[in-house]
Amino acid sequence: MTTIDSFRSSISADAPPADVGPALQALWWLLRGDWDRAHQCVQQHEDDNDCNWVHAHLHRQEGDMRNAGGWYQRARQPMPTDVSLQDEWSTITTELLSKQ
Repeated sequence: MTTIDSFRSSISADAPPADVGPALQALWWLLRGDWDRAHQCVQQHEDDNDCNWVHAHLHRQEGDMRNAGGWYQRARQPMPTDVSLQDEWSTITTELLSKQ
């Protein structure tokens, strides 16, 4: 299992780790500062709750709270109101890595 520290460290590579799914790939691209690439990863998997959760996080980061709210609802996750974007990124990443 990949740890969050090794996942964070992997951003020096040219691509996300080969053994992670699209939701974690999106989080990896987001960590690298490529919001558009992250969004592309999750947009292609709207039938997946993990991708929907990351999709919600992306729109929250963008500041589009209405759109984010819809994605949180689809993902069956509460929209954070008192959690920083960085803390939410860590929470989602840790949760998804634990499923690997």
